[in-house]
Amino acid sequence: MTRYEQIIKELPLNPKTWLITGVAGFIGSNLLEKLLKLDQKVVGLDNFATGHQRNLDEVQSLVTAEQWARFRFIDGDIRNFDDCQNACTGIDYVLHQAALGSVPRSINDPITTNATNIDGFLNMLVAARDANVSSFTYAASSSTYGDHPALPKVEDVIGKPLSPYAVTKYVNELYAEVFARSYGLNTIGLRYFNVFGRRQDPDGAYAAVIPKWVAAMIKGKDVLINGDGETSRDFCYIENTVQANILAATTVDTSASNQVYNVAVGERTSLNELHRLLKMCLAKEGVEYSSKPVYVEFRAGDVRHSQADISKAERLLGYQPSYNIEAGMNEAVSWYIDFSSRYF
Repeated sequence: MTRYEQIIKELPLNPKTWLITGVAGFIGSNLLEKLLKLDQKVVGLDNFATGHQRNLDEVQSLVTAEQWARFRFIDGDIRNFDDCQNACTGIDYVLHQAALGSVPRSINDPITTNATNIDGFLNMLVAARDANVSSFTYAASSSTYGDHPALPKVEDVIGKPLSPYAVTKYVNELYAEVFARSYGLNTIGLRYFNVFGRRQDPDGAYAAVIPKWVAAMIKGKDVLINGDGETSRDFCYIENTVQANILAATTVDTSASNQVYNVAVGERTSLNELHRLLKMCLAKEGVEYSSKPVYVEFRAGDVRHSQADISKAERLLGYQPSYNIEAGMNEAVSWYIDFSSRYF
């Protein structure tokens, strides 16, 4: 039995109170679903800047009435310190997911990105410290590796950031380290590598590549690929990310605390390969898509290749990704087809 399997087995026997910021978002709502199904108490904070009420509604439909009754929602903003204090009261574990993602968004509006990702993050750290929470796990980012060319990416070797977003996520790591040293706050940062899966928003100017492409394919529209299609990423299915958060929050190994970890699969997939895989997964679901991709210019602030070394998370957290890209894609595509029938 893996450490994660053991934790999943034991959590319902010893319920805790968890705070999820960004609970109405993609990752936040998946964490909420998992924790409620494990009979945990959950407080959720969101201002719906990028999250959706439909995500919370879907979670409610997937859990029992008794489990849903263990959830308390706060309509608030991490940029408001009072909201952060209110949310952290009585909390055991913080899972801080609230942020403004997207490299292009940060280039277009660095001030708002900074206010949310740095000012809001600092508010949450202070509120968590004052509430004496057991652990503070936060969403870091693979963008922190910046222009460092080496592959796979190892946690202690980074380059210079390539976007305002990357700057904010690196500052998060610096602040978390300082709070661990100065105040004894137990922090763990999870550097996400291209997380995808159910409830990832396919709409809007800053939609991630997989939901955006799937939505286009379902509608029979062109898929735009930035560059020549050989740009590659380490795509990580949402279930792996949920696992990493729960492992990080509950670890009692002092050597594992106050660290940052890559959260990925440890594999690299090009955009051209991704396009072929999505067509194949859609075909399995009866959706045929025959159009070739349309290549456009490279996107500002993007790195050429990204792949994670996950050995540190495996060794210290017991992380074992249970989904590779194809297994995750099969589940995600099925969800998007159902989603498109309801919302497109």
